[in-house]
Amino acid sequence: MSEVARRAMSARQRTAIWLAVGTGLVLLLGANWHLVHVALTSQPECVAHLRQGESRHGGFSAARSACSTR
Repeated sequence: MSEVARRAMSARQRTAIWLAVGTGLVLLLGANWHLVHVALTSQPECVAHLRQGESRHGGFSAARSACSTR
């Protein structure tokens, strides 16, 4: 293999590596943005749970509920 062919091959390899790194960074940033977006927009104020003092076999209750009693 000539020196020119070796340089061309290594340039292709470097380009492929940089493309892979760039794609990985874009995926990482996109996934993190999605997690932050979901955390900020879909956080419910109240979720179903056993109220303090209610007892069911094997159930857990919140220590202090932020939900109003109905």
